[in-house]
Amino acid sequence: MSKLSHLDDSGAARMVDVGDKPATSRVALAQGRIVTRPETLALIRSGDAKKGDVLGTARLAGIMAAKRTHELIPLCHPLLISKVAVDLALDEALPGVTVQAEVRVNGPTGVEMEALTAVSVACLTVYDMVKAVDRDMRIEGIRLLRKEGGRSGLWQAEDVAP
Repeated sequence: MSKLSHLDDSGAARMVDVGDKPATSRVALAQGRIVTRPETLALIRSGDAKKGDVLGTARLAGIMAAKRTHELIPLCHPLLISKVAVDLALDEALPGVTVQAEVRVNGPTGVEMEALTAVSVACLTVYDMVKAVDRDMRIEGIRLLRKEGGRSGLWQAEDVAP
């Protein structure tokens, strides 16, 4: 296993110095899902949730979360993100909502944590918006699907089509 960059020689956590790294185009794509009861999915689809537009609110929450990742995760760098796209899709087969987030930056470090944070907060927002009718919802499968750019180039989950 390679050395973890966020640990110093004594094993203490530290912020990685990216000051000398070149700015390159970087992209990360993450995904997750929230499993609901069929009736809850129908409520989300109808737009009749008491708190309002579930999917629209979750989309905005995910975007906001990506932009504030450095405030939530101690060793993340603040980044000038150029794009955050959060897509939510109703999925009858779950039943529930699948969430994907793509984050882009031209900078010295990647945006994997920003994409994962966007997905996580979007899923949590869906939960919050309809928890009054379904407290048994499950947030599952939050993971990185793909990252591009930087020294390591392209990485993609093995079970994801190019």
